[in-house]
Amino acid sequence: MTPERPAADHAGPDGYPDWLHRLEREIRPGPVVRLRIWCRRRARRLMATAGVLLLLGAGGYGYRQFRRPAAATPPAGGAASPAARTSTAPAPGVFAGTLAADWPAGPAGITWPAARPTDGFTAAEVSAGLARVRAALLTARLDRAFMTGDSPTPLLRHFAPAARDTVRKDWSTATIGTYATRVSPDVRLTPDQPRAKGAITYRGIRDAGGARTLEVTSNVVWVYGFRDPDSRTGRSVVLLHDEVVWRLPRAGDVVRSDRGLWLHRMSSYGWGVDCDAIMHGLVRPGRADPDAPPFPEDPDKLYDPAHPIELPVSC
Repeated sequence: MTPERPAADHAGPDGYPDWLHRLEREIRPGPVVRLRIWCRRRARRLMATAGVLLLLGAGGYGYRQFRRPAAATPPAGGAASPAARTSTAPAPGVFAGTLAADWPAGPAGITWPAARPTDGFTAAEVSAGLARVRAALLTARLDRAFMTGDSPTPLLRHFAPAARDTVRKDWSTATIGTYATRVSPDVRLTPDQPRAKGAITYRGIRDAGGARTLEVTSNVVWVYGFRDPDSRTGRSVVLLHDEVVWRLPRAGDVVRSDRGLWLHRMSSYGWGVDCDAIMHGLVRPGRADPDAPPFPEDPDKLYDPAHPIELPVSC
């Protein structure tokens, strides 16, 4: 049940993929953004802001990114964002002024379905499977000790024994970001509890080997607050939107080592993420590239779990 992986992009002379350099030649910023970045970072080369982790084919993994200036700044011209215009009550802390301002803290914004008998699974089996996925999600995206630590062990325990080597291999690569959050050791989260919004669905299927399998799909937007001394406000917001297909084969249909949780398909994009860090599986706030233009759509739309995972630009 180990997912296949696509061939890696060819690296350029500096070690980064060719598509990274192609994008840098394609986009240019407005003068206001350029001046702000130059003043903050001086002559230092600025890193790209946003990261996209994009699925390339069923059962495989891929990686793309896009750019954005530091979060929590109003659009050019001083107009308030849609979040600021429509919010009825200011949110405390780092999420004020974003669409996550009114979201419940932690996992409360995720909608979980009722467990019912489905395609060869009893209601009790469905309930147990959903509980396993929920535990894995909360470790991967919301457990602060795990996210700021340097060990995959807390996450590995949620997976089938035969699936754990895949997670270990993903640990220091961009792929880990499609289903787990690793905070870069050189940055700090704010005390604010992350926000989440999304929904879970499930169905019973037969896998390629004929085993009855509970397939659970999570589609969730996760929003984190970071201390960020390089930003105007001293803090930044990072958004990650993932869609993960989890599989749990029925215990009686597979060997013992295959019993448990598997990753079948994953895709993700990020907003406000540093591209260099994400290449190593780490998350930190990013800065806009001096040659980047405005993002081609309203960034507030990225907070919607219904937004397509595939984005028009990448780093």
